[in-house]
Amino acid sequence: MYKSIIRPLLFQFTPETAHKLTFQALKILQSTPYATNLLESVIKPLHEPVKLMGLTFPNRVGVAAGLDKNAELIPIWKALGFGFAEIGTVTPKGQPGNPRPRLFRLPKDQALINRMGFNNQGLSVIHNRLRDRPQEYIIGGNLGKNTATPNENAMEDYLTVFKGLYNVVDYLVINVSCPNISDLDKLQDHKELDIILSAIMQERSKMEITKPVLLKVSPDLNDHQLMDTLQLVNDKGIDGIIATNTSIARSGLISSASQVKQCGNGGLSGLPIANRSTQIISMIKKELGSSFPVIGSGGIINGEQARIKLDAGADLLQLYTGFIYSGIGLIKQCLQQ
Repeated sequence: MYKSIIRPLLFQFTPETAHKLTFQALKILQSTPYATNLLESVIKPLHEPVKLMGLTFPNRVGVAAGLDKNAELIPIWKALGFGFAEIGTVTPKGQPGNPRPRLFRLPKDQALINRMGFNNQGLSVIHNRLRDRPQEYIIGGNLGKNTATPNENAMEDYLTVFKGLYNVVDYLVINVSCPNISDLDKLQDHKELDIILSAIMQERSKMEITKPVLLKVSPDLNDHQLMDTLQLVNDKGIDGIIATNTSIARSGLISSASQVKQCGNGGLSGLPIANRSTQIISMIKKELGSSFPVIGSGGIINGEQARIKLDAGADLLQLYTGFIYSGIGLIKQCLQQ
C-alpha cells in the first residue's frame, strides 16, 4: 500500500513539505491516547535482541540521524518496530539550517540529495524533550557544531552538546562528516579530529556512568584517510563507528546530469552510496577486528541490501532514505535477513 498509494501521494509534494506533512500526521497519531499501543499491537514488531557496546537493542534496525532531528517521535519509532532511534544532529543553539530548497529526490536512483545544514531546535529544547523519553528504548544522540562556530572553536560546541545530552541518551555520536556544513569535513583531518576525540573521551572519563561514544565516518574518505581515522579511533578508545554519512560524489547515477545539476550541492544518500558504505564496513572489521562495533548506514533500500551490510560485518543497521522509498515494510525485510 505504501509504494502504490502513500508514496505516490507524498511524492506530489516537495520533499521537505512531504516530510513536514508526514511528521504532522505522526505527531497527531502519537498524541492520540493509546494510539501507539494499538499501532504496536497491529504491527507486532519483530524482536531479535542484539547486545552491543554494553547495551541491549530490541532489534538490529534503527532510525538514522537526520530523520527525527528534534526527538519528536520516539514513541512512534518504537511502535513502528525500530529497535532504536538516533536523534539530531543536535547543536548547542537552535538554527534554521540552509535556505530552501535543500532536499531533493532522485527517484530513478532511489536516492536523496540534501543540504539541510543541521537545522534543529537546539540542545536545551531537545534535552528537555528527552527527559520524558521511554526509558526502556535505546536512543542515540548525534552531536554537531553550529554553522556560525568556526572550526577552531568546534571542540567547545561538541563538548557542550556531549555534556548536555549525556544523561538523556544511551550512546553518543560525533558527527564531523556531514557535507552540508561549510568546512565541517576539515574536522576529519587527523589533527582536528584528534583534538575533538581527545576532548570528548576525557570528558567521558569524568562521568559516573560510561556510555558508548561512536564516530560517524564519510563514504568520501579514501582508503588511506580511512586507515588513518581508524588508527585514531583505536588509539582514543572510541567504542564504535557508523558507516557511513552522505556523500558529495555523483558518479554512477541513473538520473540525468541536468536533474542532478539542478539539485546542486549536498549529501547524496540512498542506493548509490550502498557499495562504498559496505566496503568501508568490511575495511573497519578487517582493521579493528570482527568484534569492533559497526552500525551500517547507507543504501539500505531493501532486504537484500540489509543482508549485504550484515555479511560485511555490520552489527546494527540504520534507515533513512530507504524508509522514505520503501516505507515501514522495510523494517521487517531487514529483520528477516
